[in-house]
Amino acid sequence: MARRTDTSSIPDSLKNFDLLPDSAYVRQPVVEGLWGCSGSTVWRLVKRGKLPPAHKLSDGITGWNVGELRRARKGVR
Repeated sequence: MARRTDTSSIPDSLKNFDLLPDSAYVRQPVVEGLWGCSGSTVWRLVKRGKLPPAHKLSDGITGWNVGELRRARKGVR
């Protein structure tokens, strides 16, 4: 029997990523979910240029631009 995923732990912005405008910003857990990797790997991919850089939105708040993430997923820089 297939295991069910507890969707309550999935961020709303990940569930609705396709509905977000390109100008929106998402936090690190959404990027982790999109790429299926850990937080450390997200930063490693940014350093290698495989992911767009994060933007400092305010003190202690870092986010990624949705449009930039979509282009990165398509392999367009």
